[in-house]
Amino acid sequence: MSAPRVISSNKAFREHYHDLTRGDLVLGVLNLTPCEETLFVDLLTRGVRFIPSALSQLLSKSKAFQAQVYQSIMFPRTKVIRNRYDLILAINEYQEAGVGEVVTKQDRANCGLGIHRWRHVEDVYNQACFGTLAYPFVLQPFVPGVRDVRVIILDDYVEAYWRHNPVNFRNNLYHGGLSGPYDLSDEELTFCRQAMKRGGFPYAHLDLMLPEGGGLYLSEISLRGGLKGARIGKEEYRRRIEAIHQGLAEKYLASVSSPSRVE
Repeated sequence: MSAPRVISSNKAFREHYHDLTRGDLVLGVLNLTPCEETLFVDLLTRGVRFIPSALSQLLSKSKAFQAQVYQSIMFPRTKVIRNRYDLILAINEYQEAGVGEVVTKQDRANCGLGIHRWRHVEDVYNQACFGTLAYPFVLQPFVPGVRDVRVIILDDYVEAYWRHNPVNFRNNLYHGGLSGPYDLSDEELTFCRQAMKRGGFPYAHLDLMLPEGGGLYLSEISLRGGLKGARIGKEEYRRRIEAIHQGLAEKYLASVSSPSRVE
């Protein structure tokens, strides 16, 4: 068996895509468009390895996929809406449970730009039918007074900070939100690491929901995220990510054979 190759750039990935084979390693996050993401299926079938995992890369790109995989640890009645039928079923459930205001999340929007608050789930249905609310999207009850906590985990580096906007329910720091250090409990850290394990995340940015009445829920998880509000600087962040990638690659390659490197 020939030595596995290491593909460490998007350019090399595209140049060598068709001849990648079992044991070859793609190192780093791939910059794939939505219509290219099915390439992961082909490559996994061929036995190609990924660092970070293919699952974590796909989860990072899609809020709808996150809501499917992590539904059990997200706020109750968080749902992926793929079509009108899903939305009608959600209306029935929300009405029966007495849910009033709701929130939708556009699948691939970031920085709080795809989050919308609605007075009633019927308003969502009307917009989806006659407006421009594209499927799929995430639907969940609106939770007033929830505490928003961002957690950054880079191997043994862990930091957390709260985010709050007193005049907007969107707490994103790029749109006027405030932040401050948050003392993460052992339970919360364990929760985060379990979520990372489930999605094959070697490192992650996680957003936690802490309702006033108690409870701990995952809002979102991603390999990448903004550092506004974080103590760690961009350069140290980059170095730690590279160290994680290299450490995992060396561990994998030591278990097979000496690689030939493709930049």
